[in-house]
Amino acid sequence: MPELPEVETIKTAIEQSIGNAIIVNVSIYNKNLREKIPDDLPQKVCGAKICSYERRAKYILIHLDNGICLVWHLGMSGQVKISTQRLEKEKHDHVIIETSNGFITYHDARRFGMFTYFCENSDDTPKFLAGLGPEPFDKRIDGKYLYQKLQTKKVPIKVALLDQSVIVGIGNIYASESLYEARILPTRSANSLSLKECNCLLQKVREVLQKAIEAGGSTLRDYHKPDGSLGYFQNMHCVYNKTGQACPDCCCNIKKTGGIQKLVLGGRSTFFCPSLQK
Repeated sequence: MPELPEVETIKTAIEQSIGNAIIVNVSIYNKNLREKIPDDLPQKVCGAKICSYERRAKYILIHLDNGICLVWHLGMSGQVKISTQRLEKEKHDHVIIETSNGFITYHDARRFGMFTYFCENSDDTPKFLAGLGPEPFDKRIDGKYLYQKLQTKKVPIKVALLDQSVIVGIGNIYASESLYEARILPTRSANSLSLKECNCLLQKVREVLQKAIEAGGSTLRDYHKPDGSLGYFQNMHCVYNKTGQACPDCCCNIKKTGGIQKLVLGGRSTFFCPSLQK
């Protein structure tokens, strides 16, 4: 699933290519995604001008001048293609947006994504945005915030980092990488972390996510940037998907330790160095 760095990369690419364009037409070829695309979406957005772009957690929000906000979630395998001319439709191209500055195509083989809208002048927060925690880069949060949030959580810290009510956007890849950088075992009970460890962990989360954004995200299976190129951060992973290998900061004898280990926590593959992480 595209995580925060991948979604941020896609949002920025759309913003830089399409900018404050006018939405001319929206062609919907398959409404049956994770949630059905509203029947009236085209008439709600056509003719409106794009005012701004935002990423909230793993959602892309496109704010329009008529008070409508387009909401995009890429699900497990969603991809975005940007072009100056209308591309020939391919299988699994579900939505094509024509703007005054070019075309945006939403491609999703598994159809676990979301493409919808909400009215920004409504008092009701959309259910998919309600209950989300702060962004990792929010300057209003610090290690003390993380420490306090974890006090009631007995689940493994790796599972707690994936809880979007604690901090949003940290997906499976970047949770493993951040815990490695912080030298914290993913199996540790979340409420066992000290304030010092929480300060370190939040700092490492931010560092890992920032590096991944600068590298255009991680391409493992389906993810491509909107120009078709691959992310680069997978080449910088320290532990993720490296079972049996030596981690870059370890001098242990992997014949004895077994190198990087893999286990499943909360239904997700988790990677760690048993020598460095405590």
